[in-house]
Amino acid sequence: MQKYFLGIDVGATKTHALIADETGQVFGFGVAGPGNYEAVGWDGYRAALRTSTEEALSSAGVTRDQIAGAGFGVAGYDWPVERPPTIDGIVTLELNCPFEAVNDTIIGLMAGATQGWGVGLVAGTSNNCWGRDKNGREAHITGSGIPYGEFGGAGEIVWKAVQAVSHDWSRRGPSTQLTDVFVQHVGAKDTTDLLEGMRFERYHIDSGVAPLVFQAAEAGDEIARQIIVWAGRELAGSAIGIIRQLEFEELEFEVVMAGSIFKGGSLLLNPLKESILEIAPRACFQLLEAPPVVGAVLLGMEQAGINFASVRETLIENTNTLRSAS
Repeated sequence: MQKYFLGIDVGATKTHALIADETGQVFGFGVAGPGNYEAVGWDGYRAALRTSTEEALSSAGVTRDQIAGAGFGVAGYDWPVERPPTIDGIVTLELNCPFEAVNDTIIGLMAGATQGWGVGLVAGTSNNCWGRDKNGREAHITGSGIPYGEFGGAGEIVWKAVQAVSHDWSRRGPSTQLTDVFVQHVGAKDTTDLLEGMRFERYHIDSGVAPLVFQAAEAGDEIARQIIVWAGRELAGSAIGIIRQLEFEELEFEVVMAGSIFKGGSLLLNPLKESILEIAPRACFQLLEAPPVVGAVLLGMEQAGINFASVRETLIENTNTLRSAS
Protein backbone atom coordinates (compact mmCIF):
# COMPACT_ATOMS: atom_id res chain seq x y z
CA MET A 1 0.00 0.00 0.00
CA GLN A 2 1.31 3.44 -0.91
CA LYS A 3 2.34 5.56 2.06
CA TYR A 4 1.71 9.29 2.20
CA PHE A 5 3.31 11.87 4.47
CA LEU A 6 2.02 15.25 5.59
CA GLY A 7 4.22 18.23 6.37
CA ILE A 8 3.02 21.61 7.61
CA ASP A 9 5.01 24.83 7.91
CA VAL A 10 3.13 27.09 10.32
CA GLY A 11 4.43 30.61 9.80
CA ALA A 12 3.92 34.14 11.03
CA THR A 13 2.45 35.30 7.71
CA LYS A 14 1.21 32.07 6.07
CA THR A 15 0.89 28.32 6.58
CA HIS A 16 1.80 25.68 3.98
CA ALA A 17 0.82 21.99 3.95
CA LEU A 18 2.37 19.41 1.64
CA ILE A 19 1.57 15.74 0.99
CA ALA A 20 4.12 13.40 -0.64
CA ASP A 21 4.90 9.69 -0.76
CA GLU A 22 8.02 7.76 0.25
CA THR A 23 9.57 8.20 -3.22
CA GLY A 24 9.39 12.00 -3.06
CA GLN A 25 6.43 12.34 -5.41
CA VAL A 26 4.19 15.25 -4.44
CA PHE A 27 0.41 14.91 -4.45
CA GLY A 28 -1.16 17.81 -2.58
CA PHE A 29 -0.51 21.34 -1.40
CA GLY A 30 -2.53 23.56 0.92
CA VAL A 31 -2.28 27.18 2.03
CA ALA A 32 -3.72 29.05 5.01
CA GLY A 33 -3.08 32.32 6.77
CA PRO A 34 -0.71 32.95 9.67
CA GLY A 35 -0.57 30.34 12.41
CA ASN A 36 1.96 31.71 14.90
CA TYR A 37 -0.04 31.77 18.13
CA GLU A 38 1.88 34.82 19.33
CA ALA A 39 0.15 36.77 16.56
CA VAL A 40 -3.18 34.98 16.05
CA GLY A 41 -3.72 33.08 19.32
CA TRP A 42 -4.17 29.35 19.75
CA ASP A 43 -7.52 29.44 17.97
CA GLY A 44 -5.84 31.01 14.96
CA TYR A 45 -3.10 28.39 15.11
CA ARG A 46 -5.64 25.55 15.05
CA ALA A 47 -7.58 27.21 12.23
CA ALA A 48 -4.42 27.49 10.10
CA LEU A 49 -3.64 23.81 10.70
CA ARG A 50 -7.15 22.75 9.80
CA THR A 51 -7.50 24.88 6.67
CA SER A 52 -4.11 23.97 5.20
CA THR A 53 -4.54 20.26 5.97
CA GLU A 54 -8.01 20.06 4.43
CA GLU A 55 -6.82 21.81 1.27
CA ALA A 56 -3.77 19.54 0.94
CA LEU A 57 -5.82 16.37 1.48
CA SER A 58 -8.41 17.50 -1.04
CA SER A 59 -5.88 18.37 -3.72
CA ALA A 60 -4.02 15.08 -3.13
CA GLY A 61 -7.19 13.00 -3.19
CA VAL A 62 -6.18 11.07 -0.07
CA THR A 63 -7.79 10.58 3.33
CA ARG A 64 -6.41 11.10 6.82
CA ASP A 65 -6.14 7.35 7.30
CA GLN A 66 -3.68 7.15 4.40
CA ILE A 67 -1.19 9.49 6.10
CA ALA A 68 1.62 7.35 7.54
CA GLY A 69 3.56 10.13 9.27
CA ALA A 70 3.36 13.88 9.79
CA GLY A 71 5.76 16.67 10.67
CA PHE A 72 5.00 20.20 11.84
CA GLY A 73 7.32 23.21 11.91
CA VAL A 74 5.67 25.79 14.12
CA ALA A 75 6.68 29.44 14.35
CA GLY A 76 6.50 30.64 17.94
CA TYR A 77 7.08 27.18 19.42
CA ASP A 78 10.30 27.75 21.37
CA TRP A 79 9.85 26.42 24.91
CA PRO A 80 8.57 23.27 26.67
CA VAL A 81 5.62 25.17 28.16
CA GLU A 82 4.35 25.74 24.60
CA ARG A 83 4.39 22.06 23.68
CA PRO A 84 1.02 20.97 25.17
CA PRO A 85 -1.11 23.52 23.26
CA THR A 86 1.02 22.97 20.14
CA ILE A 87 0.35 19.22 20.27
CA ASP A 88 -3.30 19.73 21.23
CA GLY A 89 -3.81 21.72 18.04
CA ILE A 90 -2.35 18.90 15.95
CA VAL A 91 -4.53 16.33 17.72
CA THR A 92 -7.62 18.18 16.47
CA LEU A 93 -6.62 17.15 12.93
CA GLU A 94 -7.52 13.55 13.87
CA LEU A 95 -4.54 11.98 12.15
CA ASN A 96 -4.03 8.28 12.76
CA CYS A 97 -0.23 8.29 12.48
CA PRO A 98 2.93 9.20 14.37
CA PHE A 99 3.81 12.89 14.25
CA GLU A 100 6.22 15.43 15.68
CA ALA A 101 6.24 19.20 16.11
CA VAL A 102 9.38 21.35 16.14
CA ASN A 103 10.26 25.00 15.84
CA ASP A 104 10.00 26.10 12.22
CA THR A 105 13.75 26.78 12.08
CA ILE A 106 14.29 23.01 12.36
CA ILE A 107 12.27 22.19 9.24
CA GLY A 108 14.25 24.79 7.31
CA LEU A 109 17.40 23.05 8.51
CA MET A 110 16.05 19.64 7.49
CA ALA A 111 15.08 20.96 4.05
CA GLY A 112 18.46 22.57 3.47
CA ALA A 113 20.94 20.13 5.03
CA THR A 114 21.96 17.12 2.97
CA GLN A 115 21.57 14.67 5.85
CA GLY A 116 18.86 16.60 7.72
CA TRP A 117 21.03 17.79 10.62
CA GLY A 118 23.39 20.66 11.41
CA VAL A 119 22.75 24.30 12.35
CA GLY A 120 19.82 26.34 11.07
CA LEU A 121 20.35 30.10 11.16
CA VAL A 122 17.45 32.44 10.39
CA ALA A 123 17.73 36.17 9.81
CA GLY A 124 14.69 37.98 8.50
CA THR A 125 12.75 40.57 10.49
CA SER A 126 14.52 39.24 13.58
CA ASN A 127 16.74 36.20 14.08
CA ASN A 128 16.76 32.67 15.44
CA CYS A 129 19.09 29.70 15.52
CA TRP A 130 18.44 26.02 16.19
CA GLY A 131 20.54 22.94 15.71
CA ARG A 132 19.96 19.22 15.42
CA ASP A 133 22.48 16.38 15.62
CA LYS A 134 22.51 12.98 13.93
CA ASN A 135 20.37 11.51 16.68
CA GLY A 136 17.71 14.23 16.59
CA ARG A 137 18.92 16.05 19.72
CA GLU A 138 18.11 19.76 19.47
CA ALA A 139 19.67 22.97 20.76
CA HIS A 140 18.59 26.58 20.39
CA ILE A 141 18.90 30.21 21.42
CA THR A 142 15.88 32.00 22.90
CA GLY A 143 14.71 33.50 19.59
CA SER A 144 13.58 36.60 21.46
CA GLY A 145 15.95 39.13 19.93
CA ILE A 146 17.16 42.31 21.58
CA PRO A 147 16.00 41.67 25.19
CA TYR A 148 18.11 38.50 25.28
CA GLY A 149 21.07 39.88 23.36
CA GLU A 150 20.40 38.04 20.10
CA PHE A 151 21.09 40.23 17.08
CA GLY A 152 21.45 40.09 13.32
CA GLY A 153 17.96 40.40 11.85
CA ALA A 154 16.60 43.44 10.03
CA GLY A 155 15.01 44.81 13.18
CA GLU A 156 18.26 44.66 15.11
CA ILE A 157 20.25 46.17 12.23
CA VAL A 158 17.85 49.13 12.09
CA TRP A 159 17.90 49.42 15.90
CA LYS A 160 21.69 49.74 15.73
CA ALA A 161 21.47 52.23 12.86
CA VAL A 162 19.05 54.47 14.78
CA GLN A 163 21.49 54.50 17.68
CA ALA A 164 24.23 55.62 15.27
CA VAL A 165 22.05 58.48 14.01
CA SER A 166 21.32 59.53 17.58
CA HIS A 167 25.04 59.47 18.40
CA ASP A 168 25.78 61.54 15.31
CA TRP A 169 23.16 64.15 16.27
CA SER A 170 24.32 64.46 19.90
CA ARG A 171 28.04 64.38 18.94
CA ARG A 172 28.56 61.23 21.02
CA GLY A 173 29.75 59.43 17.92
CA PRO A 174 31.02 59.96 14.38
CA SER A 175 28.93 61.33 11.56
CA THR A 176 27.16 58.87 9.29
CA GLN A 177 25.32 59.02 5.99
CA LEU A 178 22.54 57.10 7.72
CA THR A 179 21.38 60.39 9.23
CA ASP A 180 20.57 61.92 5.85
CA VAL A 181 19.25 58.59 4.57
CA PHE A 182 16.69 58.35 7.37
CA VAL A 183 15.76 62.04 7.23
CA GLN A 184 15.01 61.70 3.52
CA HIS A 185 13.22 58.40 3.99
CA VAL A 186 10.58 59.78 6.36
CA GLY A 187 10.51 63.30 4.90
CA ALA A 188 11.75 65.00 8.07
CA LYS A 189 12.97 68.61 8.05
CA ASP A 190 16.27 67.75 9.73
CA THR A 191 17.80 65.33 12.25
CA THR A 192 16.14 66.99 15.23
CA ASP A 193 12.75 66.67 13.56
CA LEU A 194 13.55 63.04 12.70
CA LEU A 195 14.43 62.04 16.26
CA GLU A 196 11.60 64.05 17.81
CA GLY A 197 9.17 62.59 15.30
CA MET A 198 10.31 59.04 16.06
CA ARG A 199 10.04 59.68 19.80
CA PHE A 200 6.44 60.86 19.47
CA GLU A 201 5.55 58.39 16.69
CA ARG A 202 5.09 60.86 13.89
CA TYR A 203 7.82 59.04 11.99
CA HIS A 204 8.50 55.32 11.92
CA ILE A 205 11.80 53.64 11.19
CA ASP A 206 11.30 49.88 11.33
CA SER A 207 12.84 46.66 10.04
CA GLY A 208 11.64 47.44 6.53
CA VAL A 209 14.36 50.07 6.09
CA ALA A 210 17.23 47.60 6.66
CA PRO A 211 18.03 47.63 2.91
CA LEU A 212 18.89 51.32 3.29
CA VAL A 213 21.57 50.41 5.81
CA PHE A 214 23.05 47.88 3.38
CA GLN A 215 22.94 50.49 0.60
CA ALA A 216 24.73 53.05 2.75
CA ALA A 217 27.40 50.46 3.58
CA GLU A 218 27.88 49.65 -0.10
CA ALA A 219 28.14 53.39 -0.84
CA GLY A 220 31.10 53.62 1.55
CA ASP A 221 29.60 54.81 4.84
CA GLU A 222 31.92 53.43 7.52
CA ILE A 223 29.30 53.34 10.30
CA ALA A 224 26.82 51.44 8.12
CA ARG A 225 29.60 49.06 7.14
CA GLN A 226 30.43 48.43 10.80
CA ILE A 227 26.78 47.68 11.53
CA ILE A 228 26.56 45.04 8.78
CA VAL A 229 29.81 43.43 9.91
CA TRP A 230 28.50 43.50 13.49
CA ALA A 231 25.30 41.76 12.38
CA GLY A 232 27.30 39.02 10.64
CA ARG A 233 29.38 38.39 13.74
CA GLU A 234 26.33 38.41 16.00
CA LEU A 235 24.62 35.82 13.81
CA ALA A 236 27.80 33.77 13.91
CA GLY A 237 27.75 34.01 17.70
CA SER A 238 24.31 32.41 17.81
CA ALA A 239 25.48 29.60 15.55
CA ILE A 240 28.58 29.11 17.68
CA GLY A 241 26.38 28.72 20.75
CA ILE A 242 24.52 25.89 19.03
CA ILE A 243 27.77 24.32 17.84
CA ARG A 244 29.02 24.24 21.43
CA GLN A 245 25.76 22.89 22.82
CA LEU A 246 25.75 20.01 20.33
CA GLU A 247 29.54 19.52 20.36
CA PHE A 248 29.94 20.01 16.63
CA GLU A 249 33.37 21.69 16.86
CA GLU A 250 35.29 18.80 15.29
CA LEU A 251 32.55 17.57 12.95
CA GLU A 252 31.80 18.27 9.31
CA PHE A 253 28.29 19.71 9.21
CA GLU A 254 26.17 22.27 7.36
CA VAL A 255 25.07 25.70 8.50
CA VAL A 256 21.81 26.37 6.65
CA MET A 257 21.07 30.08 6.33
CA ALA A 258 17.50 31.24 5.71
CA GLY A 259 16.04 34.73 5.42
CA SER A 260 16.36 37.97 3.50
CA ILE A 261 19.36 39.26 5.46
CA PHE A 262 21.62 36.64 3.90
CA LYS A 263 21.05 38.31 0.53
CA GLY A 264 23.16 41.19 1.86
CA GLY A 265 26.35 39.83 0.33
CA SER A 266 29.92 39.35 1.40
CA LEU A 267 30.03 42.26 3.85
CA LEU A 268 27.74 40.24 6.13
CA LEU A 269 28.62 36.70 5.06
CA ASN A 270 32.40 36.94 5.28
CA PRO A 271 32.62 37.85 9.00
CA LEU A 272 29.87 35.33 9.74
CA LYS A 273 31.74 32.49 8.07
CA GLU A 274 35.14 33.52 9.43
CA SER A 275 33.84 33.59 13.01
CA ILE A 276 32.19 30.17 12.75
CA LEU A 277 35.20 28.57 11.05
CA GLU A 278 37.44 29.67 13.91
CA ILE A 279 35.40 27.40 16.20
CA ALA A 280 34.31 24.70 13.73
CA PRO A 281 36.79 24.59 10.82
CA ARG A 282 34.88 21.83 8.99
CA ALA A 283 31.59 23.71 8.84
CA CYS A 284 29.99 24.15 5.40
CA PHE A 285 27.52 26.87 4.48
CA GLN A 286 24.28 26.59 2.52
CA LEU A 287 21.69 29.21 1.64
CA LEU A 288 18.24 27.68 2.01
CA GLU A 289 16.67 27.43 -1.42
CA ALA A 290 14.19 24.60 -0.78
CA PRO A 291 10.70 25.40 0.55
CA PRO A 292 10.80 24.84 4.34
CA VAL A 293 7.61 22.74 4.16
CA VAL A 294 9.77 20.06 2.52
CA GLY A 295 11.54 19.72 5.85
CA ALA A 296 8.20 19.14 7.56
CA VAL A 297 7.44 16.26 5.19
CA LEU A 298 10.90 14.80 5.87
CA LEU A 299 10.19 15.06 9.59
CA GLY A 300 6.95 13.14 8.99
CA MET A 301 8.86 10.45 7.13
CA GLU A 302 11.29 10.21 10.02
CA GLN A 303 8.43 9.58 12.44
CA ALA A 304 7.41 6.59 10.32
CA GLY A 305 10.95 5.19 10.29
CA ILE A 306 11.74 6.24 6.71
CA ASN A 307 15.35 7.13 5.85
CA PHE A 308 14.61 10.24 3.83
CA ALA A 309 18.10 11.24 2.68
CA SER A 310 17.77 9.46 -0.68
CA VAL A 311 14.46 11.15 -1.59
CA ARG A 312 15.19 14.67 -0.35
CA GLU A 313 16.36 16.11 -3.69
CA THR A 314 13.46 14.51 -5.57
CA LEU A 315 11.00 15.91 -3.04
CA ILE A 316 12.48 19.40 -3.36
CA GLU A 317 12.36 19.30 -7.15
CA ASN A 318 8.78 18.04 -7.26
CA THR A 319 7.63 20.56 -4.66
CA ASN A 320 9.13 23.45 -6.61
CA THR A 321 7.47 22.15 -9.80
CA LEU A 322 4.09 21.91 -8.06
CA ARG A 323 4.32 25.40 -6.58
CA SER A 324 5.42 27.02 -9.85
CA ALA A 325 2.47 25.41 -11.61
CA SER A 326 -0.09 26.52 -9.01
